[in-house]
Order: sequence, then C-alpha cells, then structure tokens
Amino acid sequence: MFKWLQQLFNGPARSAAAPARHPAPGPAVSKAPPSATARPVRRLVSFEQADRVNSVYDSWLFERTEESGLDLSPLESQALDALAAIVSSQQSGAALVRRMPGLIPQLLQSLRSDTFSGAALSRTISSDVVLVAAVVRLANTAYQGTANSITSVEHAVMLIGQEGLRQLITSVAFRPIIDMQSGHYTRSLAPRLWEHAERCAAANRALAEELGIDPFEAFLAGLVQNVGMIVALRVLDQVARNDPSLGAELFCAQLVRDARALTCSIGREWHFPENVTRALAEQEGLQKGAQLSPLGQLLTLSDYLDKVRELIAHGRLGHADPALFAGLPAYAPRLSAALAPPPEVLP
Repeated sequence: MFKWLQQLFNGPARSAAAPARHPAPGPAVSKAPPSATARPVRRLVSFEQADRVNSVYDSWLFERTEESGLDLSPLESQALDALAAIVSSQQSGAALVRRMPGLIPQLLQSLRSDTFSGAALSRTISSDVVLVAAVVRLANTAYQGTANSITSVEHAVMLIGQEGLRQLITSVAFRPIIDMQSGHYTRSLAPRLWEHAERCAAANRALAEELGIDPFEAFLAGLVQNVGMIVALRVLDQVARNDPSLGAELFCAQLVRDARALTCSIGREWHFPENVTRALAEQEGLQKGAQLSPLGQLLTLSDYLDKVRELIAHGRLGHADPALFAGLPAYAPRLSAALAPPPEVLP
C-alpha cells in the first residue's frame, strides 16, 4: 500500500495539458536536507501544555461535562481489557481498517502517465461517488469567489491538477469507513478524529521542506495518526453496545495509550517509512524531557495546535490564554495558519 501511495507523490511532473492552478501550497521555502539523519530535538510543546490540552480534548471528544475521578466503571474496565487483548496479541488491528479501494490503483496509473488526460481521469473518478463528492468539494473550496459553483467532475479535475489530486486520493485511500449505522462511539467520534488528522496532514506537508522533512512522510504521518483510535472505537462499540457512559479521565488516558500502540503496529504492517513509524511511536509517551525526531516534533505540534483551535472554537479553552502558546517555536503561527480555518465559535 505504501509503495503505491508513495508513487502518487513521486510521479512524473504535471503534463502541460493540466493547468498550473491547484490548491495553494504552503509558503515557498528553500529545500533542506531530508530528516532521515537529523538528530532528535527536545519536545517543543511542553509536557504541561500537552497534558492539559489532551485532557480537555478528550473531555470534549467524549462529551464529558464534569470532572471525573480516577475510578473505572465495570464497563470501562471491560472495554479496556478487550482493547488490551488486541494490542498484546499477534493482531495489529489492520484487519479492522478499510483497505485501499480497488479504484485507487487505476487512478494511480492515470496520474503517473506521461500525458495527463483530464477527460479520462474524470470518467474513472465518476465511477466512485465518494471521489466525485471529494473532488467537486475541493475544487469549490479552492476557488471560492467565482461566479458559478463547479459541478462538473472534469472541470474540477482540471482546476485541481495532478498534485492536488495526489493529495486528495491519498486521503480517500486511507479514510476509514465510518458507517453512520455503526455504534455510538464510531458514529460520534470517528468523523471528528479523521477531520483532525486531515487538517494536520495538510499543515505538516505545507511546512515540511522548510524543516528538512520529506513532504510525503509529513503528510502520511498526520493522516494516519488516529487510525489506531478508529480501531479502538469499534472495540468500544462492540463492548458498550450503545451505552454512552464511557469517557472517564483515567479511561481516556489508557484508551489513548493503547490506540497509539495500535497505530504503530498498523504502520509497521503497512510498511510505512521508518521516519513515519518512528514519529508515530514518539507520540506514545508524554514523558518530561523526551526527545523527538524532526517529524515527531512536527506531528506533535500540528496535533497540539489543531486541538487548541478546536477547543477554543467550542469554548473549552480561552483564546487569550498565554500559557497555550508559551515557548512554541517561531514557525508555530505559520503551522497554525496552514491548518484549515477553525470552525465557527459556538455561542
């Protein structure tokens, strides 16, 4: 799977038949050496900052309105035991994640050809309603302000261009199936987690070269960081059977720990690049003084900043709190700007 997706980003340059316009990339920067040999750096988001924001984020995610104690309910203990059994077994959890759709290799071949045929690619995309919706939505989002909305798949494909399509198709290939008829936790939490991952992936890629990080690896790490949690939510659904009471503070802490372990295991089974699996593994602990690789640092910071934006938008954190941004690196504002615009502040 990884090799196919890597080729999406390493394919031939866009043919002249494709227009140059596509969603605006990150700020132009000079290329830096890849991060493979870069030395680990200290965590730029402090232990206290990350611990505080993650705790509030988990509370918001599980819609917990009151401070919970450290005791687990019997149902929470049962759910964690079921998840721990998967983590400790030979299973990676990958079997519970959607595999690459059969259409993706066909699109890959089109994107890597020497001639870019918008009409042919449009016909292929038109056979998948999910891709049609994604392509048209991306084209309309990127070209807001035009007199007419874009409804033609072929028009959208030509506007987005090959590079935009590479990113979009990679996202679709990895997007887990979120069945709205599934259990309470997948239905309620999975869409939020996936949207968060997509925002982080795009922001990571925008600043990757500036930081000496491979853009594809930065995008991939951001995109798959929550895949273990998607698996964990399905386990919660099987155990809880629509009981919405899970979500105590200690429960969330153990859930996140095991979900991250699953993410790392799935990444290894899918043969992700070493830098990506290392960065994902570095997210498992919040130890003081921990050192991270450059990609691990970027992944931590984009995750943190997007959670802060989301929590401010929903009134869980104050936007004027200086402690949220104290000590962050100089590029943090640009990384924050590269994230999708925050949702409208709720009343």
